[in-house]
Amino acid sequence: MSVHDPFGRIRVMLAACVFTLGVLMVAQALWAQGQQDQRSAIMLTIDGAIGPATMDYVVRGIDQAQEERAALVIIRMDTPGGLMESMRSIISKILASPVPVATWVAPDGARAASAGTYILYGSHIAAMAPTTHLGSATPVQMGGTPQIEPAQPDVESSSDADSDSDSSQTESQAAPTGTAMERKVLEDSVAYIRSLAERHGRNADWAEEAVREAVNLGAREALENNVVDVVASDVGDLLQQIDGRSVAMVSGTHTLKTSNLLVERVDPNWRTRLLSVITNPNIAFFLMIVGFYGIIFELASPGELFPGIVGAVCLILALFAFQVLSVNYAGLALILLGLGLIIAEVFAPSFGILGIGGTVAFVIGSVILMDGTQQQVSLPMVGGVAAVAAGFMLWTLTRFISLRHVPSATGADSMIGRSAVAVDDFQPSGGAQQQGYQGHVQVAGERWNAVADHPVQAGAPVVIERMEGLVLYLKPP
Repeated sequence: MSVHDPFGRIRVMLAACVFTLGVLMVAQALWAQGQQDQRSAIMLTIDGAIGPATMDYVVRGIDQAQEERAALVIIRMDTPGGLMESMRSIISKILASPVPVATWVAPDGARAASAGTYILYGSHIAAMAPTTHLGSATPVQMGGTPQIEPAQPDVESSSDADSDSDSSQTESQAAPTGTAMERKVLEDSVAYIRSLAERHGRNADWAEEAVREAVNLGAREALENNVVDVVASDVGDLLQQIDGRSVAMVSGTHTLKTSNLLVERVDPNWRTRLLSVITNPNIAFFLMIVGFYGIIFELASPGELFPGIVGAVCLILALFAFQVLSVNYAGLALILLGLGLIIAEVFAPSFGILGIGGTVAFVIGSVILMDGTQQQVSLPMVGGVAAVAAGFMLWTLTRFISLRHVPSATGADSMIGRSAVAVDDFQPSGGAQQQGYQGHVQVAGERWNAVADHPVQAGAPVVIERMEGLVLYLKPP
């Protein structure tokens, strides 16, 4: 190769680039092989009530596990229960997940009550720590009152001669209590949890009993009754016990390979924490009220900016929370109508008609705003906001009533009784029709024609008795 051969240099540089690229590709392949050999497990944590924020967190975690091609998703759970819609969304995501999901009730002393029991039954692997329990899966109202009460036999209609078989028959034929909707919710829950149990080969009879009778089981009893698959004291023990197990996936049977998995913990991020705060029905309700009043105050005093900005931000956050929550839009419309009527009472007094109607509409709308079987706004919160709005309306009404007794500040009525000072000496008025003395007085810097029934010297104080046209009639002070 000649020193002056430029093409030779180019060939050398190309060869060097190809060699470097080949080395990088080999290194990448070796690194990928190492990553494949050392596969990971994603661990999610549910600690507390299950709601929209929990659902969003779990769904995102399973999606992350799928993107990273993780071998397993572990849901470490300690929950008293939660919302039915959020629970069903989580289970649907688990059932459709291409990555196996193991739900582990931990740490010691934790529980998987109500919605947690359903999630445990819906997972590919159900595990518990030694001193944990599950159960109490009966659908309940938000306040905690069970929707279905167990049927009681009619003891008054039974005689002493009834046999045990007759008593059993009486109990079995007893009509269930509760409304038709409550019974529909119960039967739907029973069918749902039984289908989950049958899918994963677990005890469906106990699952039904947990829904109907709200029974509970400890970890050891749950394992003995085929409610859970394993009892593991820690993550390593869990991975060791489930290694080699076959689970029912959406694509078919899958054999787990969980030994020596690298566990990657994924904690809730700021988005999940923010969502968990604003999706609280009481917080969302309060944000809506603050947003509404902020916008009203900004429109009443344009240019203030602060109430408008705060109101807009709060209103947007409230609307986002309502999108996630199960909202009755008739209730939302009643709330807005009620607040509008209360504000209208301030600007167009109707002696309380608009205000009272607005308060009633506001309270009714607040009560029915959320789905009563799942979530609801706290009644003390509703009462407090309604009391503040009613108090504001009452203050406005009393203010308007008190203004009726205040003397007019402008016009002819405002001149009566005011003091004035004579500008010049009053002269006797001419003509038979006018009796008295005429002159000029000064009132609040203004010069007026005046008439008095007595002589008035310049600079003398007088009092305005009445006003006719542009003439003031005076009387002695």
